Amino acid sequence: MPVSAAASAREILTRLHDVMAGRNPAQAKLNAVVDIIAEALDSEVCSIYLLREGLLELYATRGLSEEAVHVTKLAMGEGLVGTIAEDAEVLNLDEAASHPDFAYRPETGEERFHSFAGVPIIRRERAVGVLAVQHIEQRAYQNVEIEALQTVAMVLSELIANAGLIDTTTTGADRVLSTAAVRIGGQKLVDGMASGYAVFHQPRIVVEHTVAEDTDAERHRVYAAFDKMRDQIERMTAQAEFGGGGEHEEVLQTYKMFAYDEGWARRINEAIDSGLTAEAAIERVQQRTRQRMRQIDDPLLADRMHDLEDLANRLLRIVSGQMGTAAQMGLRQDTILIARNLGPAELLEYDKRRLKGVILEEGSLTAHVTIVARAMGVPVLGRARGIRQSVAEGDMLLLDVGEAAVFARPSATMEEAFEARLTLRQKRKAVFAALRDVPPVTQDDHRVTLMVNAGLRDDVAALDITGADGIGLFRTEFQFLVSATLPQRERQQRLYREVMDAAGDKPVIFRTVDIGGDKALPYLTHDNGEEENPAMGWRALRLALERDGLMKAQARALLEAAAGRTLHVMFPMVSEVWEFDEAKALFEAQRAWIAGRGRRLPLDVRYGAMLEVPALAEQLDMLLPRLQFLSIGTNDLTQFLFAADRANPKLAERYDWLSPAILRFIARVTGPCHEAGVKLAVCGEMGGRPLEAMALIGLGIDRLSITPAAVGPIKAMVRSLDRGAIMRHMTTLLADPPRDMRANLIDWATRAGVDLA
Repeated sequence: MPVSAAASAREILTRLHDVMAGRNPAQAKLNAVVDIIAEALDSEVCSIYLLREGLLELYATRGLSEEAVHVTKLAMGEGLVGTIAEDAEVLNLDEAASHPDFAYRPETGEERFHSFAGVPIIRRERAVGVLAVQHIEQRAYQNVEIEALQTVAMVLSELIANAGLIDTTTTGADRVLSTAAVRIGGQKLVDGMASGYAVFHQPRIVVEHTVAEDTDAERHRVYAAFDKMRDQIERMTAQAEFGGGGEHEEVLQTYKMFAYDEGWARRINEAIDSGLTAEAAIERVQQRTRQRMRQIDDPLLADRMHDLEDLANRLLRIVSGQMGTAAQMGLRQDTILIARNLGPAELLEYDKRRLKGVILEEGSLTAHVTIVARAMGVPVLGRARGIRQSVAEGDMLLLDVGEAAVFARPSATMEEAFEARLTLRQKRKAVFAALRDVPPVTQDDHRVTLMVNAGLRDDVAALDITGADGIGLFRTEFQFLVSATLPQRERQQRLYREVMDAAGDKPVIFRTVDIGGDKALPYLTHDNGEEENPAMGWRALRLALERDGLMKAQARALLEAAAGRTLHVMFPMVSEVWEFDEAKALFEAQRAWIAGRGRRLPLDVRYGAMLEVPALAEQLDMLLPRLQFLSIGTNDLTQFLFAADRANPKLAERYDWLSPAILRFIARVTGPCHEAGVKLAVCGEMGGRPLEAMALIGLGIDRLSITPAAVGPIKAMVRSLDRGAIMRHMTTLLADPPRDMRANLIDWATRAGVDLA
């Protein structure tokens, strides 16, 4: 295989283009392709294997026995061809039989060939076949020859997708992979069941045309895309505010350096010179980057390669004109959304009528997108590893978060089982709905207050649907998260008034804005650069007290909206008593300002705080005389108690809400609050789970603010519970905690007949 032949990739692509454009049957096209490649590369053998129904089938060959075509089949990982497909890696061997994965197939007549080179045929980041060449003589192939094969393999993926070489049972565009049903496991984030068609949050760019008609025109397209991409990076760099340099600035500068890397641009131009379109050239260079990433053990270098991958995706979107997310393009049918991760604002952009469920490759139980999804009633499965490699756009999905799984391309049997589980679930929901007007009173006649968490105007409807006692946590930051600019006071006031009007006589506790940290706003920057621990950084009350103009506007909006009513205000992430004092003083100053102008005021303003920072528990003797209510936020409290980042998937399930540390902490807070006559509630996700809520009631908690979907199950649990008995049991458990607190409580509940369904 002379080097000059390998360098003539453009001539090969031109001939392949003619074959692909012809009207011959698919098999005839592949037969012509192996002849073209073998002749152009002076190869004695050229073979194409395609992945069909999980097996790599010899589809066309020049040089091996014709009788082996459609007869020789290899499993993924079997033989040299199977290894190439499974690893999506190149093999280049001067003696094929010396490789440990070599598998001899006598029907092929390949025993007389020694050297072997094979490259994967990639479609949508997955190997869908293998292109291989062989020689009698022993020699390794030169890099330039391998490059030529990889370029040709890329064009073959288009031929395979467009020439009818797809199973008739295929669902989803261009699928060449197995069409069998598959179960993908994950982590339960928001319980629920849903069915719909797979849609990627960032739709995958599929290169449809690989062979260029006019290389000069393709080159100009790439130049224009580079210019646009670099402008975007410059704006991003200019908008970021850094304080005195640091690692964050170095990361962004490295990212910017890649955007201007002439070597990267040169490699794309060389790919265009070989005859590829602009999109195909970018994808071709991106494939090389992915191969290098798989070979890198150094985490720092791997991060840099990820930067280059991200930039390549950006460039590909620009040149293809596909810049928007699926939300911006609009959902057309019942959808199960797939993403690596999502922010709360991104989730809120979707049409709630068609968004039936979400699957995340990452995600965590206490991430804000999970909280928003729970409020929206959208089931979420997290940590679904490899979902984007196993599912194609348009695949039918059955999402069952209760089973911690999603079923792609389900069989009829799977659909029947899913429908049966869904029917049972709906019957259970009907039982909960029947409890709407029944008070949550324990067996020993103790009334528990059940309130709901909200953040959107439409969430208030849950009060009537569930029969809840009020809104125990209205997250005012949602309005800020979905706005392109800082919401003006009038807009805020209108929202707060509408919420109180809709709630009627039921109380609404407004938590002042909790933004910053992991809920960054593009229009609100600060001079601390990127924070290594955003959850413990410049956020919530800390941000609001520093940017007091923001808090003054919110205070006036709340006070004016509550004219003639009682206003409940709660400050988030209070760490020290003076922070509460300053926030309350700011509100009182605004109340005096409104009164001084003769405007109507609230009948009363009741102030409360969120206990999320453990340090505040050491100051209860000073804090409690200053406020009317206290709410324990178990999401942040958990991560602060255990020093465990709630957004880190590796830590998502490491620490249990029913651990002695959490339960003892809450028990220590309960006593002083009762003695001081301060209402104490739990408004984190912990209170929305029947077993955990039972334990909280056993600690003396009698106010819970939970997601609307949890009201029915919690009410059923409360009505089956003897409060005195669980309080006595919790006292015994905390004095001498068992090894498995959760198992102990489940056993106790089962014996006591507590409804935990």
